[in-house]
Amino acid sequence: MAVKLRLARMGRRHRPFFRINAVESRTPRDGTILEKLGHYDPIEKDKSKQLVLNKERIQYWLDKGAVPSETVSQILAKNGIANTVAKERTARRDKARAIVRKKGIPFTKAEKEAAKAAGEEAKKKEEKKPS
Repeated sequence: MAVKLRLARMGRRHRPFFRINAVESRTPRDGTILEKLGHYDPIEKDKSKQLVLNKERIQYWLDKGAVPSETVSQILAKNGIANTVAKERTARRDKARAIVRKKGIPFTKAEKEAAKAAGEEAKKKEEKKPS
């Protein structure tokens, strides 16, 4: 049985509230859960109430081989819960970024926009020089 740590959306329309659950990997987003591990309320003003985690149980599931989703992985990293899956993902991403930058291809959205703006600026300069 492959276990994942993922978010399940709760709350009403325009008022999201997420539970962090341990679920079997084949279940849908809001399907049956194995264990509730915490909750995340992005709209809550008080930072202590915004995110509540059961760190012992999360560490238990990570030790058993549970794979957190990208969002859950980021939430755990911000709260000091290290996991090998997140480290592997960032290592793969950094390696891909290095390969692409070696080729001179923009990797992120900001780099693509900067390259596009630089190209347009170069065209404007060429148009101004009719010599």
